[in-house]
Amino acid sequence: MGNVTGTSGPAIDATAILGFDPFDPAFRADPYAHYRRLGADAGLHRTGAGLWITSSYEVCERVLRDPGFGHRPESGGVWREPAARNRSFLTLDPPDHTRLRRLVSKAFTARLIERLRPRVEDLVDELLAGRSGEVDLIAALAYPLPVILISELLGVPPEDRDRFKGWSDALARGLDPDFLLPPDQLAERDEARAEFAEYFRELVARRRAAPRGPLPAAQPDAPSDLLGALVAVSDGGDALTEEELLATCVLLLVAGHETTVNLIGNGALALLRDPAQLAWFRAHPDAAPDAVEELLRYDPPVQLTLRAALEDTEVAGTALSEGSLLLLLTGAANRDPSVFADPDRLDLARYGSDAPRHLSFGHGIHFCLGAPLARLEGRIALRKLFERDVALTGEPLHYRENLVLRGLSALPVTLG
Repeated sequence: MGNVTGTSGPAIDATAILGFDPFDPAFRADPYAHYRRLGADAGLHRTGAGLWITSSYEVCERVLRDPGFGHRPESGGVWREPAARNRSFLTLDPPDHTRLRRLVSKAFTARLIERLRPRVEDLVDELLAGRSGEVDLIAALAYPLPVILISELLGVPPEDRDRFKGWSDALARGLDPDFLLPPDQLAERDEARAEFAEYFRELVARRRAAPRGPLPAAQPDAPSDLLGALVAVSDGGDALTEEELLATCVLLLVAGHETTVNLIGNGALALLRDPAQLAWFRAHPDAAPDAVEELLRYDPPVQLTLRAALEDTEVAGTALSEGSLLLLLTGAANRDPSVFADPDRLDLARYGSDAPRHLSFGHGIHFCLGAPLARLEGRIALRKLFERDVALTGEPLHYRENLVLRGLSALPVTLG
């Protein structure tokens, strides 16, 4: 275990690079126990391959907001080969990141998200209607809800949604470091990215030729839809280029549903495994926002992120030279005992008080733009789901192979 075949053929010791074995079934079931064994909670730890790694909340939070760290555009070093593509703002540094995020934020507004609340309520009702007996919650609710919603926002016809699953799975797996992916999965990732971009190229052309009508409850001068807003957005004469628009569409569609699938799936599983907390959740439906924050802390959809030192610096008493790669285990930081009391305990009332913010949506300039939408979907989906009788079937649970994204491949339950 721990060895994978690299793109050039030889076996690569993933454990030596990461400091833990991402292929160990025990790690997949509970990565948090493995993170603790790294001994990095007090600062930085260097793996056998020279990668700096931390599970410290203080260090993760500091690095995420420090402009001295970013995404090295020319190379991912041990993590990823240089990308020969137009990148989304997710992996850009200022000033490019600043410009693109400002433009996209003008289209992806809080007003747009709040207008979606009735549609999310209706979709959850439709997806759960008539279901009883044994059901896979991922296939029945966690996956279709965000996919339908982001597809509608981007103007994707219903008949095209099934085409996206294979593309999206390949891109989600492709978020993992290149050394964990066999050549066929690297090829699938690149092919999916190209097919996604071509699809949106055609969709954008059709949108420009025939704009859609306004979304429900839109103001007369509001953009017709998210894709229409992205096409039309400008700031002092600046606008998204065609390639930037395509990269943004792919990012919004993939990131707009992958994390939400795992938020709903991981959150439902955590509640089903803790009857006392589930009873509290049912007794306090108005506390769903606080409960979802705790579920995001407890078993987050995104487990880690990588940053590079953009200059010589010092972190936790350790000198880092320019270009040094630092792996931030944000999932572990969310359970840092120096920050969160009794961190391995699910406590849905934790965020009803003055609890520190979790890092599940990142921090600083790269804080997740879609966090308000994911929160809205998670709150409504879990509240409505647990208005019904739900129980685990007892069947073995299996997690997807992804390292960066943590989520179940299926969640078999019985619905009353």
